[in-house]
Amino acid sequence: MGNSCHGSTTPATYAAADLSCYPHYRTSSSDDDGDGDDAILETLEHAPHRNTIMRGGGGHQHQLSSPTAVLGHHTPPLRDLYALGRKLGQGQFGTTYLATDLATGTPYACKSIAKRKLLTPEDVDDVRREIQIMHHLAGHASVVTIKGAYEDAQYVHIVMELCEGGELFDRIVHRGYFSERRAAEIARVIVGVVEACHSLGVMHRDLKPENFLLKDKDDDNGNGNGGGDGSINLKAIDFGLSVFFKPGQIFSDVVGSPYYVAPEVLCKHYGPEADVWTAGVIVYILLSGVPPFWAETQQGIFDAVLKGSIDFESDPWPTISDSAKDLIRKMLRSPPVDRLTAHQVLCHPWIIENGVAPDAPLDPAVLSRLKQFSAMNRLKKMALRVIARSLSEEELAGLKEMFKAMDADGSGAITFDELKEGLKRLGSNLNESEIRDLMEAADVDNSGTIDYDEFIAATVHMNKLEREEHLLAAFAYFDKDGSGYITVDELEEACREHNMADVGIEDIISEVDQDNDGRIDYGEFVAMMKKGIIGNGKLTMRHTSDGSILQGAGGDVS
Repeated sequence: MGNSCHGSTTPATYAAADLSCYPHYRTSSSDDDGDGDDAILETLEHAPHRNTIMRGGGGHQHQLSSPTAVLGHHTPPLRDLYALGRKLGQGQFGTTYLATDLATGTPYACKSIAKRKLLTPEDVDDVRREIQIMHHLAGHASVVTIKGAYEDAQYVHIVMELCEGGELFDRIVHRGYFSERRAAEIARVIVGVVEACHSLGVMHRDLKPENFLLKDKDDDNGNGNGGGDGSINLKAIDFGLSVFFKPGQIFSDVVGSPYYVAPEVLCKHYGPEADVWTAGVIVYILLSGVPPFWAETQQGIFDAVLKGSIDFESDPWPTISDSAKDLIRKMLRSPPVDRLTAHQVLCHPWIIENGVAPDAPLDPAVLSRLKQFSAMNRLKKMALRVIARSLSEEELAGLKEMFKAMDADGSGAITFDELKEGLKRLGSNLNESEIRDLMEAADVDNSGTIDYDEFIAATVHMNKLEREEHLLAAFAYFDKDGSGYITVDELEEACREHNMADVGIEDIISEVDQDNDGRIDYGEFVAMMKKGIIGNGKLTMRHTSDGSILQGAGGDVS
């Protein structure tokens, strides 16, 4: 099975009175702990599966009379770019197909959402937001990569990375062996996705095992003892209920899946801590094969969640390590303020025992892009500003939210103090001089602040550079006379337009001009854009298999 858009059971709406008898929540658990590393498999086949709460408590919703525009901009016809093949999965709103890129032959998954099934403006917003969030999370190793979104009269199509390895729990059952060590490796991936989402201002709200697929059919083969090498290629695939959030923001709509929903979600007063609860439920299921909160009816499940009593006495818990049980207790704490953060979970001994603890408090995606940006020459920075202006709303939505969050006074420009405070809220531990270096790198026009265009250019993910139309448009911007070359005069004119003085035009051209003819042709321009050329930045990022490390200028970025 590949990427699927999963369905849901009968929708249920919850009135506030339904939960009025639960003013407080609590957690309790057994103290009878054991330890060991046992195979826990049989009951995984009975693990909770495909049961989703629909939004509740929202009152009357306006119904759409006919299909409406979702993306808000024109896109080329999907069939001009991709050939659709076999069906991979079926969901509530649409169907996922195999899609082959006509230009390259590369296989992808295409989720085609029927617009006639988007009955309310809220449904339309959900689809639009899902696309925006997938673009915003682009580049994370454990999040499925979006290739593009397209719209016609009847459907919205989301083309994304193809995952053919099947669902996580199906693979565990198929292998016939599972261990605590392997559970820790899987938990590290799942919580890593939660940490990445939270660091980028995204709350997932519907984590569940079936929303994680293995990339390839031969993933997780390991060595037969369940240990593997810790490099399971697991991808989060569904962001249909995800939302952007700001620190301290409270949400009230009841969404998620019954077995995994946090108590504060049921009580309509929650934030990103709810994702950690859900991940804790998944860890419990990984180790025992059954959910911690179970009942015959949906209301019974909610009662159990709100009561919060966790069973660590039944099999196989006497053979499970104290460390695993300690982590689960701390992930399933109520109230949410007492719960571990995603980063704290990743630093817990049970998670790091067979791996390496992360050395940064939050996913460094945007910070990495800022540092990478500082290593570029001025021509590339100007080109990125041109490209940023051509990106669609869904590609920019996440970064726009981050800019607004950092621009505390709403002036339309980020000052040094606002950048410092914003990075601190994102969990950065950069010192003041490093932050000043980033500020100078992003401030292309030397105004002393970072405006919206500069912020987008500095933080947009580099996968946008793969699109030929962006590169052509950026080259044409500089090649004023259409000669096919960027000359010294044209570069000087562009610098004036961007209020850039003392740039060193000849130095820029000599860096990029591979054939030494004193000008830049399109091939040289593309090579520059696709390779991290060191300009006059003070910080650069060298990417390794273990992540990204900060280095001084003068290294190479590849």
